[in-house]
Parts: sequence; structure tokens; C-alpha cells
Amino acid sequence: MKSEIAIVLASGGMDSLVCAAIASQTHELAFLHLNYGQRTEVRELKAFREQAKFYRARHELVVNVEYLKKIGGSSLTDERIPIPGADLSRTGIPSSYVPFRNANILSIAVSWGEVIEAEKIFFGAVEADSSGYPDCRKEFVDSFNKVIECGTKPGTSMTVVAPLIGMKKSEIVRKGMELDAPFELSWSCYSRNDVACGNCESCALRLRAFKEAGARDPIPYVEETRRM
Repeated sequence: MKSEIAIVLASGGMDSLVCAAIASQTHELAFLHLNYGQRTEVRELKAFREQAKFYRARHELVVNVEYLKKIGGSSLTDERIPIPGADLSRTGIPSSYVPFRNANILSIAVSWGEVIEAEKIFFGAVEADSSGYPDCRKEFVDSFNKVIECGTKPGTSMTVVAPLIGMKKSEIVRKGMELDAPFELSWSCYSRNDVACGNCESCALRLRAFKEAGARDPIPYVEETRRM
């Protein structure tokens, strides 16, 4: 019996989709999505809705936090900042980093979790093979769990879990395939809402992951040959 509730931070992307697939094995799901003025907000929301329907989420919550766009500082929210092309050998933090975004969405998840009595918050952070965002590190997750423990009402028992954090992207693809995750319902592109560009870092990481996993990415790309 699945009786305990897990919140899934569902961006609409590949990693959070696999998190949902993992969480669905043991928990009733509550899907949480953030609209923050990102360029692909409409497409990501569509992916979120379709995934929530697929996994028969018990709860759904979409939160609009336009202040992240007003704060700016990211190419995902400020169209004056160009989205950089993929550089998978880069070591710095890319302009697509949204300052402290994950702390914002985790805080919202904890607030909601107290109300719906969630046991877990599934967070699709990836540290080992990713863009290098500072709020996707294990250290950040561990520290946030201490904040939850200190800042919630007595009797609250809720933790953030990040099952993918030490995995390579290709391992995430394989895990999703093992759990029959509907990758065709996910969206990773940073710049387009119709077909994926194939050139941004998120697309490049995704395409490399599917190639290394020996699988074909089911979503459409501008350059079909990049999928092979």
C-alpha cells in the first residue's frame, strides 16, 4: 500500500521525471512546479501536466514566482543575456544558473509538505555529470535538511532526497528506461518551446546521455541527426 506522500519537484525535465518514476514505486505523489518567467515556461508546464497525469499524482501545485525573473541574473529569465552554446568541458557556472532557485522551490515544497503531511521531497539534482549549479550539490541538500529540521513545526518528519545526485546522465537514462519512465513527455531545452534546439547545454547533456546509454531520445530536435 502506498500511503505516505512524496512531493516531486517536477520541472518537466528528464531528471525530475526519473525522480517521479523512483518515488512512484513507494509513495503517493504530489507534483510541484515553479513558473518563474523562464523562456520555456509554457512548454515546461505542459510537460509537468502530462507527467502528473501519467503518474496519477494525488496532488498538483503550480506556483508562480515572477520575482525570480525580476531579480534576473540568468539567461533563462533575462532575454538580454544570450543562452550559451554547449561547452561540456566548461568548469565554471554557466549563465543559465538561476540564482538560488532551488532554495526557493525547496522552501515552497516544505511549506506545502507541512500542510499535506508529506514524508519526502524528491529533488532531481545531479552533481556528478551536470552544468555545475551550486544549488545541485549534495552539500546543499544535506544543509537544507538541517534547515527543515530547525524551521518546521514539532512533529514534522520530512526530508529532501536526491536519488540521482551522484549518477551520470547516462545512468539516469538507464534508470528511467528500467522504470518505464515516459521520456517523450519530458522537456529539457533552454531556448525553444516547439522542438528542442539541440545546441544549448541542457540539450547537449541530454543527447550525450541517451547516446551513452545506447538509446534514442524520443523528443523532437531541430537537427535530427544530433539524436543518433
